[in-house]
Amino acid sequence: MFFIRIIPWQGARMPSTCTLNHKVGREKLSPLLQKCERKNGIKNTENTSSKMSTTSVRGQVLSGTSIAGEIQQQLNDDVAELRRKLPNFQPGLAIVQVGGREDSNVYIRMKIKAAAAIGIEATHIRLPKSTTETELLSKLHKLNDDPNIHGIIVQMPLDADTTIDSHLITDTVSPDKDVDGLNTINEGRVAVGDLSGFVPCTPNGVVELVKRSGISIAGAQAVVLGRSKIVGTPVSELLKWNHATVTVCHSKTKNLDEQCRKADILVVAIGRPQLVKASWVKPGAVVIDCGINSVPAIATTYLELYQTTVCSDFIFTWREISLIMEPEQQDDETKKSGQALVGDVAYDEVSQVASYITPVPGGVGPMTVAMLMKNTVQSAQRAAERILDTKWNLRPLPLKLQTPVPSDIEIARAQEPKDITQLAQEIGIYPSELSQYGSKKAKVSLSVLDRLKNQKNGRYVVVAGMTPTPFGEGKSTTLMGLVQALSTHLRKNVFATMRQPSQGPTFGIKGGAAGGGYSQVIPMEDVNLHLTGDIHAVTAANNLLAAQLDARIFHEATQKDQALYDRLVPKIKGARKFSNIQLRRLERLGIDKTDPDSLTPEERSKFARLDIDPKNVVWNRVMDINDRYLREITIGESPTEKGLTRKEGFTISVASEIMAILALATDMRDFKERLSKMVVAFDRKGNPVTADDLGITGALMVLLKDTIEPTLLQTLEGSPVFIHAGPFANIAHGSSSIIADQIALKLVGEDGIVLTEAGFSSEVGMEKFFNIKCRASGDIPNAVVLVSTIRALKMHGGGPTVSPGAPIPSAYTDENLDLLRKGLPNILKHISNAVKYGVPVVVAINHRSTDTEAEVELLRTACKQSGAFDAVLSKHWALGGQGAVELAKALYAATEQQSNFKFLYELGLPLKDKIEIISKEMYGAGEITYSEVALKKIQQYEEQGFGNLPICMAKTPLSLTADPTVKGAPVGFTLPINDMSISVGAGFVIPLTGAITKMPGLPTRPAIYDIDLNIETGEIEGLF
Repeated sequence: MFFIRIIPWQGARMPSTCTLNHKVGREKLSPLLQKCERKNGIKNTENTSSKMSTTSVRGQVLSGTSIAGEIQQQLNDDVAELRRKLPNFQPGLAIVQVGGREDSNVYIRMKIKAAAAIGIEATHIRLPKSTTETELLSKLHKLNDDPNIHGIIVQMPLDADTTIDSHLITDTVSPDKDVDGLNTINEGRVAVGDLSGFVPCTPNGVVELVKRSGISIAGAQAVVLGRSKIVGTPVSELLKWNHATVTVCHSKTKNLDEQCRKADILVVAIGRPQLVKASWVKPGAVVIDCGINSVPAIATTYLELYQTTVCSDFIFTWREISLIMEPEQQDDETKKSGQALVGDVAYDEVSQVASYITPVPGGVGPMTVAMLMKNTVQSAQRAAERILDTKWNLRPLPLKLQTPVPSDIEIARAQEPKDITQLAQEIGIYPSELSQYGSKKAKVSLSVLDRLKNQKNGRYVVVAGMTPTPFGEGKSTTLMGLVQALSTHLRKNVFATMRQPSQGPTFGIKGGAAGGGYSQVIPMEDVNLHLTGDIHAVTAANNLLAAQLDARIFHEATQKDQALYDRLVPKIKGARKFSNIQLRRLERLGIDKTDPDSLTPEERSKFARLDIDPKNVVWNRVMDINDRYLREITIGESPTEKGLTRKEGFTISVASEIMAILALATDMRDFKERLSKMVVAFDRKGNPVTADDLGITGALMVLLKDTIEPTLLQTLEGSPVFIHAGPFANIAHGSSSIIADQIALKLVGEDGIVLTEAGFSSEVGMEKFFNIKCRASGDIPNAVVLVSTIRALKMHGGGPTVSPGAPIPSAYTDENLDLLRKGLPNILKHISNAVKYGVPVVVAINHRSTDTEAEVELLRTACKQSGAFDAVLSKHWALGGQGAVELAKALYAATEQQSNFKFLYELGLPLKDKIEIISKEMYGAGEITYSEVALKKIQQYEEQGFGNLPICMAKTPLSLTADPTVKGAPVGFTLPINDMSISVGAGFVIPLTGAITKMPGLPTRPAIYDIDLNIETGEIEGLF
């Protein structure tokens, strides 16, 4: 043997004499020995006649490096399969590091390298040492909510200036992303044998190594030396749940060696270098060494020479010794530090006894990283499964049906809604995509669309009605009943999307619009009042624009060009600059300058003066209540306005163009662009003046930024409902938002259904839904539901008028087939209208208790003979979803049919042609007449480039004609076009027919009389 005196490297403690134990070739050692001989002036007296002999046979090496390589290859295949199913999907791993410890950097680089080799996108999030616990928790919450991150690691130890509770940190990582398996929830699952969560990586790697040895764990005696939270305890649990008989030993255990000798499987994780000797190990046992200890780089640990002798001591440094180590054992860090890595097991001697043994390094370490990657891929697979498997786990709310049916508000109040976060989870909305307004309603982020952009859309159904009557046909009620039937009874993924009710009708005569009976959206009070404040935000934005418009007229009228310019582009700290919106105006004016001081006087005047014609202002102020005395007013009466008065009129908020834009916008960028294009007035030359010209687009977006998100609620039976936007159908296009529909279409998946409503009847709301909304969205409808009632058809057949509060005439409560037969042309006209768009039509016969079988059969037969796919009686008002099951089945069958959807007209046609197509095809008109004002505006709009916009007819919904008193289905009548207006931002031209008011008035006895707040209970009374 060589006896060598070691010079300690960098102060390392070591004995002066030790034995070199490493298999090296003589050729590697000779140059070093010769160097030392020269250095020390001595001769090598080695007995060259002695020959090196091999050591005795050792145990089989369980190479973690090799097994980890096999696991990596399998994970590569798993990720490739994910990418095959979801081409744009990639597993994501976030590694959070506080501070910059070099040892942590080494581990992180290793993990990032392993992740990249598999196809995992690993993000290293470096936080400074100054990071506080609160800041770290905030970062983890964001990562928990990020759908692109599937695994989160917090690199320990935390190298922070302030104290951070590491246990709190690991428990803050979502159990669903805790790929380290350190969250208490995941640890608890392991403890009780639930291995569905994430198993800690090192223990999982240990068990995998044991399995690879071929020994049967079941029935084996296993001893775990160590009880740490990270390794010992979870290893013992895993072995137990793999049916081993497990003994856990620790530093206080007596007779450790005797306990260890009982083990068929010995797992050592006690943190003491080379504690376990050969005498502790049962012959043939499998030994897993989890220890990793840094010790002085003594040659005893690593080097064993062939048998030989030396007659003198040689003085080596560790740097010199390292030169003769095998390449795979020359760890850079070891060479730098003079420290070596050893396990808790005396490998050389124990390997003579054990059947299988893990080396250090190269044993458990690579398996820990492999299992970390495996957990990350597993988490990504679960996320991918949620994307691919769109079937919801919706938990219905049972109804407690009563007879007679109580009032709407009593029914709504008796049903306790699910917590909105529970509903969101059931339908696949992530917590990060939800902004709660209390516990029963929440806004949903548009980021859902980005997350599900590769998801196929569901089926798309619009619910419209026949020509309405004072009885109310129950369109919203039918919508709710259908959704409840499809979701809770037929177990389909289904979403309802509907408009937010205006407070005008709520406090007026019509009442709320949340459905009725046992088919409602809840909480009903919230729906019919403020909800999440979107209408109020629209009101504020609309009126801010009106204020800026009138202020600009005033300032231009009272200032010279230079003074006006100086105030519009003021000097701040001696310099002036254009705002972004002012630069856009310069671009529209063709002024290619960005320095305010470089404009010529003529350019300054052109920029500063909009020259608005006060007689041609088309933007009104709005309010969301019925107030007839605001229909026409005079503004500017105060002496401070210097006589600049003009006629003005208020419109109800839901008739604002901003509301129409909110409903038609496809994303935030489209929303902003549409707002900028709104024409608010015309200048004295007849040119349009826009919101962007007034410099207000950005301010409007700030007021409206939250309105772009739809509000999630639920039906009485727990089905999801989006309420978003609320444009009137007789003035605007009368549909809920495109964004709500598109999010819902993604969430329901390919086999699901989204039912949305179109205001009023087929010639009003449905026509605009198809020709305006579907053009803007690109979404293709699969079917139409037309809601009808026998009572309403009797009225269209010539039945007597009804008055609020008066008894209903017997003609409507007794069987009257003749009167019904005379009213049938109205519903048949609406069927004909829907069929013209190439989609199947299902007629919902909304049941009343006085309907007879003969009347129902007469209506059903007539509808089917006139082209309806089916006509079905529905009792959803009294029975909820159960009462609409047959209607739901018919509708689903209709959506299975081929949709041959087509628009009613081409956009390239002249405005008058488009108006006449709608009037004749949808209404049955024979002739269309135009006032001089209307003709002049049509010519103006076409000259200004607006002729290719779709048409949004402003017409009474109470008749197919422009006269609300005319019932039935008349044909050949004359339709007068009295005036025209334009909504450039919304993207349509509005012909006004008949007498259309944009501000309703209160009746003699509005609903106000019945609405009250119970100050004892805090409950609202009287809403309906």
